[in-house]
Amino acid sequence: MTFLRPTLLTLACLLASPGFADDLPSLGDASSAIVSPQQEYQLGRAWLAYLRGQVSQLNDPQLKDYVETSVYKLVETSQVNDRRLEFILIDSPQLNAFAAPGGIVGVNGGLFLNAQTEGEYASVLAHELAHLSQRHFARGVEAQQRMQIPMMAALLGGIIAAAAGAGDAGIAAIAGTQAAAIQEQRRFSRQNEQEADRIGILNLEKAGYDPRSMPTMFERLMRQYRFDAKPPEFLLTHPVTESRIADTRNRAEQAKPGGKEDSLRYQLIRARVQLQYEDTPGLAAKRFQAQLDENPKNDVARYGLAIAQIKGTQLKQARENLAPLLAKAPNDITYNLAQIELDITSNHLPDAQQRTDRMLTQYPGNYPLNQVRVDLLLKQNRTADAEKALDGLLKSRPDDPDVWYQVAETRGLSGNIIGLHQARAEYFALVGDFQQAIQQLDFAKRRAGNNFPLSSRIDARQRELIEQERLVKGMMS
Repeated sequence: MTFLRPTLLTLACLLASPGFADDLPSLGDASSAIVSPQQEYQLGRAWLAYLRGQVSQLNDPQLKDYVETSVYKLVETSQVNDRRLEFILIDSPQLNAFAAPGGIVGVNGGLFLNAQTEGEYASVLAHELAHLSQRHFARGVEAQQRMQIPMMAALLGGIIAAAAGAGDAGIAAIAGTQAAAIQEQRRFSRQNEQEADRIGILNLEKAGYDPRSMPTMFERLMRQYRFDAKPPEFLLTHPVTESRIADTRNRAEQAKPGGKEDSLRYQLIRARVQLQYEDTPGLAAKRFQAQLDENPKNDVARYGLAIAQIKGTQLKQARENLAPLLAKAPNDITYNLAQIELDITSNHLPDAQQRTDRMLTQYPGNYPLNQVRVDLLLKQNRTADAEKALDGLLKSRPDDPDVWYQVAETRGLSGNIIGLHQARAEYFALVGDFQQAIQQLDFAKRRAGNNFPLSSRIDARQRELIEQERLVKGMMS
């Protein structure tokens, strides 16, 4: 992440600079006089674009859909006012989750490996959403505004870098500051963590979860990593202590019993993530088979085994394991998507198409189902239909670089070369490579030739991207 580190520090310097603060309107609180919500939004989107270009990501539509749906469920009962959220799922088995300024929510694959129930998973994200709703980043700038500018920039850069999982960058940034400043930042961070715990527990209960999941997860993490020389990034930025566990336990016990602790869907998604981090599908199949042998009624183990068998081309066995799951829950999206994947892998395309169409009549807006529809159309060489389906998908996911990447590939296959360059431009802009984005629109304009209306639209979009690049460079200078 060599490019990300100076970027984060420079963005922090920008927020810390007097000129930046002087230009901001007061929105009724001291922190908004330093960093407005709109400035946080712009910062977050710029930072997300560069982060996307630096880290490997998980692009499983089912995982993305689950994270987005579950976070928005928590947001509905939270104090987050600006609900223009963007998500990034980082391909790392390390435990981490973060909420960056401007509504950026990041989740490592390792969160699913460590959170054994949906309640535990939700407790981490409720905590992170509390950081957003309380605008802890802006308040951190306010708290440090009397420090020397380089000192404050290093502290803020360290906070953001650590949140993104760049632990060494965060440590280096903080290590460069004076001891007194570090102590002050630690004090302020502890206050933020306590506030995020308190508000997160309240939000968990409002969202229908059992808030006792938060101290339960803290307790297990402390036992698990107590003696580790290098604990997960999440525990470096969110230290778990006996007093913190006791405080969250006392608060959680005040809630009425009966809140949701777990769900089948979470465990099915968790099985998919576990498979992602196994060395081979065969090893995953052995682990899930052992769980199934221990409890033949374990539907999660049966599902995980079936998915591992599909990945390992043990297609007959996968079909046998999916059959009882579908018999029990014939309209379950997760099970049906597994059967569709199996039929596509087995080249039973008419069966896959029929099942996809049936499920889409029940769940027309479901992202994973619409994505598998595109994959199926491409498998059948129906590129024009796939392109049309992707255009529909873009209406609900206009800022998803994975979708734009596939749009570009599909337009290329269908011979829509101008559209290919336009889609590539959007993809590169979303991952922070504005030079490539602008160049792709140059290619598109050349192809457009004398088509004046099309050339004008391309030119207008190029000017927008040039302006975005100028603004980002201004933030970096």
